[in-house]
Amino acid sequence: MSDIIDAAVAALTEKLSSGFDGVAKFVISGEGAIMMDSAGVRAGDEEADVTLTAEADTFRAILEGDLNPTTAFMTGKLSVDGNMGLAMKLGAVLG
Repeated sequence: MSDIIDAAVAALTEKLSSGFDGVAKFVISGEGAIMMDSAGVRAGDEEADVTLTAEADTFRAILEGDLNPTTAFMTGKLSVDGNMGLAMKLGAVLG
């Protein structure tokens, strides 16, 4: 597992301390994937209700609050596949 995935799991665990209602996957291009669900956050690549994909720099900027998830999506830096409502919920938690 990459250092970026390890750091992302730690950061998301802090932001999603009460878990996440649904199953979401965040794919960091060239690094791996992170699963988020009611059980918490972990590295993994499983089926999800929504999959968000971004480069490592974009993901880092979203987690640090330097980039709004909606802005990232609208500018093509973040792609969403699946349940858009769930993606919006996740964006609200991250943003």
